[in-house]
Amino acid sequence: MDEAALSIRETNWRRMGLAWARGRGYVDAMLNRIFHGAPTDRPPLVIAHGLYGSGRNWGVIARRLSDERQVIAVDMRNHGASPWSDRHGYEEMAADLAEVIEAAGGQADVVGHSMGGKAAMALALLYPDLVRRLVVADIAPVTYTHTQLPYIQAMRAVDLDRVERRSDAEAMLAEQGVERALQSFFTQSLDVANRRWRLNLDTLETEMARIMSFPELGRRWDGPALFLAGAESGYVRPEHRDAIRALFPKARFARIPGAGHWLHAERPREFEAAVRAFLNADPAEENGPAGGQARGA
Repeated sequence: MDEAALSIRETNWRRMGLAWARGRGYVDAMLNRIFHGAPTDRPPLVIAHGLYGSGRNWGVIARRLSDERQVIAVDMRNHGASPWSDRHGYEEMAADLAEVIEAAGGQADVVGHSMGGKAAMALALLYPDLVRRLVVADIAPVTYTHTQLPYIQAMRAVDLDRVERRSDAEAMLAEQGVERALQSFFTQSLDVANRRWRLNLDTLETEMARIMSFPELGRRWDGPALFLAGAESGYVRPEHRDAIRALFPKARFARIPGAGHWLHAERPREFEAAVRAFLNADPAEENGPAGGQARGA
């Protein structure tokens, strides 16, 4: 890691009042980034994926949105081609995203889904000047009581020595009771050639309580924020709105009809249209009702 990038990361940790130390589980290199399009006169858009995902999952939407601005889809720590760490909390993930934005010019629009949405919220709260507009996809800044651990157990049950193609792993996941759509999703993070998962399952398991919660950061962010939910999802409930507005007083709410938690995959055109409209909105026209449905092209 070069000294300039190291200085940014050390500064980020000191901003949060955290001790900086190499070799203590902090990621010592920048997140893997997938660039779509060239820089323009608009801030870039950074996309942060959810748990067990990767930047590659967002390729179609990222390419379509890159017609107006550069889009940077990252692999979050312990995912994809990004470095592994023994820490996986939202303070650390926010620092990772801050480093990406610093390297991209110092300010960006940010879209985050699920775990990536919580990381994007933490980013805006801890590094407010780095975020111009925030889109949080189907998640709230609350602690969820369900667990994602059974999926880790299912992935560990895959006999990688017998995997010659992704379909082999999908069949083994099916034997573990994993639904078909998630079989395909999980195996996008499978390195078949090297018979390994591109997921740090050990850290994700030990840090699951932190992943399912949201830290008390004692701050709020006054910038424009869109909380975009799937109408068929139960992740963002009416009772969550007070907690959201306490941290993001300018939050607006919209739902995509017919979509569940994986709204960007289930209704990609509608998701893209809602994000594009929000990013391009005239601030003077944003004083209408803070809620509604997002309807796609």
